[in-house]
Amino acid sequence: MSELHDRSVPEVLTSIVGNVQEICRSELRLAKTELKEELSAAMKPVAAFGAGLLLAGYAGGLGLLALVFGLATVLPTWGAALLVAVVTAAVGAFLIARGRKGLMQVQAIPQATIASLKENLRWAKQAK
Repeated sequence: MSELHDRSVPEVLTSIVGNVQEICRSELRLAKTELKEELSAAMKPVAAFGAGLLLAGYAGGLGLLALVFGLATVLPTWGAALLVAVVTAAVGAFLIARGRKGLMQVQAIPQATIASLKENLRWAKQAK
């Protein structure tokens, strides 16, 4: 206990600055970790969304191909192409909806970091 009273003002200030620097480093590490977790959580919905968009694009192409076949000739070929386009569009719409739903659950703001910063601010105000 007497050791605390023997410290000079510059030593105490140096210790305070060191503690504040360590708190800042810890907050940055926490924010970095939290952002990495959120990004990894977003990867599957983004992939599903991308796959859905790709299939929807193919559906549009097949739909146009079916329209071309249907207008060019009256054969069962266009009916098959139209059926493939409808099925592909349905799968694409499902994947887009699934990816969108998954993306809605991802939080871009690091909540734990914000809570920790608020707690540090309350602590600093009380320490005055």
